Amino acid sequence: MQLRPVTGKFDRPSNLLRKSIAGTFALALLFGLAACGNPTDTKGSASKGTIQVVTSIGQWSALAQQLGGDKVKSQPVINNPNADAHDYEPTTSDIGHIGRADLVIVNGAGYDSWASKAANTNEHKIVDIAASSGHKSGDNPHLWFSSQARKQAAQAITKAYQELLPEEEQYFSQQHARWQQSEQGLSNRLAQVKTKVGGSTYIATESAAHYLAEDIGLTDNTPVGFSQAVANESEPSPADIHSTEQLLLNKKVQLLIFNNQEVSGVSNQLVSAAHTAALPVVQVSEQMPAEYHNLVDWIGSLLTEFEKAFDVSNAG
Repeated sequence: MQLRPVTGKFDRPSNLLRKSIAGTFALALLFGLAACGNPTDTKGSASKGTIQVVTSIGQWSALAQQLGGDKVKSQPVINNPNADAHDYEPTTSDIGHIGRADLVIVNGAGYDSWASKAANTNEHKIVDIAASSGHKSGDNPHLWFSSQARKQAAQAITKAYQELLPEEEQYFSQQHARWQQSEQGLSNRLAQVKTKVGGSTYIATESAAHYLAEDIGLTDNTPVGFSQAVANESEPSPADIHSTEQLLLNKKVQLLIFNNQEVSGVSNQLVSAAHTAALPVVQVSEQMPAEYHNLVDWIGSLLTEFEKAFDVSNAG
């Protein structure tokens, strides 16, 4: 059996109809709000020295606020860290917030199509994280875990701020420089962890941590049939489940990465197999947990979990 990283689509075909309906509903809401809106409900406040930013998810809102400082007010549409952005259906209030924003930040790559559609109906300045970092629909969309994507996103967001408030160009440059310092500290941590765990192999119950694992030199040995089925939100075949479980039970990999926001009977079965084989399990959520206020702190905490996992594994 050949093992290789999954390269299939990540846009979950089983939900395309639901997404299309939700997107159409969102557009109808937005046009309705534009036609019947409150005349005192003005769009944004960049002209008053504060840029109103709306992002699809919390992790990009945190980055936007870091880069904007006191010249920006950023809020995410999805505030619940347990929500599934793939299947999210925006409310009338959500669409209203997007409609009034000066800048809308979307993840792209098919992850939050509902937000992209809503943003494109009005004359917004839009930052598409996927597009800014050279990714497209069908690529793994969990871009906040990619050091390359974060750096490109920060540049794109800073440029958008400077275009919206050109008189504050130097301020936003300084904010970006401060962010780069914190990101460099995270890059140093990534390099340290890579020296300890790089070259090790893992199986993932779902693809959320793909870029983070790649940044620390881990190799994904999840059977491709299993990975593609999960990415397409379908049930893996019994053969794929069996082969994946056997890799864990026979210790053919060093680690299981478990997305604790995508729990199923199959994922629990793999966690049980890892425990039986005394293999470490690292839990990685898809959305940023509420206790973290920025990506650097969150990802730094995950790096600590990877270090601990391999320390325990090596001690055993």
